[in-house]
Amino acid sequence: MSKRKAPQETLNEGITDFLIELANYEKNVNRAIHKYNAYRKAASVIAKYPHKIKSGTEAKKLDGVGAKIAEKIDEYLTTGKLRKLEKIRNDDTSSSINFLTRVTGIGPAAARKFYDEGVKTLDDLKKIEHKLNHHQQIGLKYFEEFEKRIPRSEMEKMEALILQELEQLDPEYIGTICGSYRRGAESSGDIDILLTHPDFTSQSHKQPRLLHAVVEHLESIGFITDTLSKGDTKFMGVCQLQRGADENTKDYDHRRIDIRLIPKDQYYCGVLYFTGSDIFNKNMRTHALEKGFTLNEYTIRPLGVTGVPGEPLLVDSEKDIFDYIHMKYREAKERSE
Repeated sequence: MSKRKAPQETLNEGITDFLIELANYEKNVNRAIHKYNAYRKAASVIAKYPHKIKSGTEAKKLDGVGAKIAEKIDEYLTTGKLRKLEKIRNDDTSSSINFLTRVTGIGPAAARKFYDEGVKTLDDLKKIEHKLNHHQQIGLKYFEEFEKRIPRSEMEKMEALILQELEQLDPEYIGTICGSYRRGAESSGDIDILLTHPDFTSQSHKQPRLLHAVVEHLESIGFITDTLSKGDTKFMGVCQLQRGADENTKDYDHRRIDIRLIPKDQYYCGVLYFTGSDIFNKNMRTHALEKGFTLNEYTIRPLGVTGVPGEPLLVDSEKDIFDYIHMKYREAKERSE
């Protein structure tokens, strides 16, 4: 998945921006995932608030905004800045580690190791390119292109191409582009495809050929340009739309692409999960538990009186999952919480 999140275009953009910056600092530098999640949740809730926030007290009424975040909002609204962020930005260690993690293939641990070895910039990385693993070398090669968001119009062209090629390869393939694109976002960080085929179920042996045939076909037409990793059920790589003969524009940028092969009987639980949003998924799982079911990216199962999950229920659509837990069906574009 992409490291870039959709930009916040809201009445409270300044607040959501500083919360996301703090979240990334906690994840990449402090490795404090609980704080990262808290800041992300607050940013998500505030992004949807239909009024301009005038105080921390007002923000605190929203679910997910606690006293400490409310204090930071007050400071920002009063001074136009945040002392904690100024300190982080001026701290060479924090800013360098945060920057290095923007290169795909470099996580927080690798970023700190590079920093300790004196590597702080893209130029520094280029000097030690021979020491980077394959994934990191690709991340460095396409850094500027991967940093750019993918406009919805380009996502739609990629979706049309992929679905058309799947149909040509084998009409029994089913493919869905998930993530924020499916929820209607105007831009995306990468392209995330879920793939299934009737020949592959949770009861059958692994069928890597079903994934590899798709990858090889998309390589043969020049759409997939690089491979980061290729397993039995997941491909991570790079793709690029080919410019049409009638398009008098520069070449399309290289984009990150993930393709997951999912058993047919688990497909719609997977589509639901990978469509998101994270908060919507969490709320839906909580609702499922209240109704006596356990729901994850693979299955929905009834919980017995002892709390032990039963056999997976038959699911032929996302709507089936909503129906089982007596929840009103919501279109993908209504799930951005």
